[in-house]
Amino acid sequence: MDQDITIVGAGPAGLGFARMLAGSGLSVAIVDRQSIARISAPAFDGRDIALTHQSIRILEHLGAWDRIGDTGRSAIREARVQDGTSPYTLEFAPGPDTSDVLGYIVSNHLIRKALYDEVRDLDNVTFVTDASVSDVRNNAQAATVFLDDGRALSSRLVIAADSRYSDTRRMMGIPAEMHDFGRVCIVCRANIERPHDGIAFECFHYGRTLAVLPLVGDLVSVVITAPMDQRGAIMDLDQAAFDADLQLRFGDRLGRMELASERYAYPLVGVHAARFQARRFALVGDAAVGMHPVTAHGFNLGLSGAEILAGEVLSAARQEQDIGASELLRRYESRHMRKTRPMYRGTNEIVRLFTDDRLPVRLARQAVLRMSNNLPPVKRIIRNLLTEPGRPRLPRPPLPRRATNR
Repeated sequence: MDQDITIVGAGPAGLGFARMLAGSGLSVAIVDRQSIARISAPAFDGRDIALTHQSIRILEHLGAWDRIGDTGRSAIREARVQDGTSPYTLEFAPGPDTSDVLGYIVSNHLIRKALYDEVRDLDNVTFVTDASVSDVRNNAQAATVFLDDGRALSSRLVIAADSRYSDTRRMMGIPAEMHDFGRVCIVCRANIERPHDGIAFECFHYGRTLAVLPLVGDLVSVVITAPMDQRGAIMDLDQAAFDADLQLRFGDRLGRMELASERYAYPLVGVHAARFQARRFALVGDAAVGMHPVTAHGFNLGLSGAEILAGEVLSAARQEQDIGASELLRRYESRHMRKTRPMYRGTNEIVRLFTDDRLPVRLARQAVLRMSNNLPPVKRIIRNLLTEPGRPRLPRPPLPRRATNR
């Protein structure tokens, strides 16, 4: 046996899971097709992540939150949702069961960097980079990951954390429900003239959705979702035209808005695996569930799922039980599935409701906004779903030691 656990994918879910196993005595290999240089210094990719309180507490436990620091995170003090040209706004403020903020915005590349910096110092972790997985085979005793360079890694458990388009998930014969929204998500950053006051905006304009999220200083994260056939027109606008269009669509709320980064385009495809486990094999992160960004729960679900699985694995290891046992993996699947399936389906229904521009549907969503605003119990449920005020279940990992690379 080469190691106890092989993780395929050095993204946030894979790195987070590895960090959760610190001090456990379990040997871990992280396999990724990228070089160690790219993993250790991830480039800005335009994506800024809205973190719930639950995710923040997990990142605090893992040591990553302190590594991000105050300059890398921006508080969401209020959230506002608007439909079309209606002046009516659904507003969310922090509840009594949370801190004085709804959550925080942190750039994806900073989260990846912070988690890598925590994992690189673990003496039970080995990075296997510049290598793609060509096959995965399992039996009652072990699972083996075969690499395209001819190497093979055998372990008691294989974890797939290799994106919503997971190759290893397919290799294990696990089907997934995939919903192509036929839309593109264009992300960038913009400088603003007036203070944002920590307010996050979600504007469901007819034909497009515009999210404007507060960042540190006079800067915001911009998320435009539009039909895929509009991708070229938006991406090809020169800066002056893009700035003018953005300011107009946002209603001049923050005054002059100027593009402050490159624009990045991502197709919108939702994914939910039919199962989260097979024999000596489990899915975490987007390999299990890849969400539409409208409810900002993709990363948060990935981190909470990793925590659930890590808790099961650590408990088994402490009791000297099989960390790849089918019963253990089914418990993980059941717990994570109960949370992700309704969230995935509910998010897709929200997207359908707020991107259908037929008059009856417009009237229906205006009614939904008013009902949500005027019924405190409903509003509280929605706010709690968005902020996740729960606490993490894992004990704080011990101080790490140096990892090895190969």
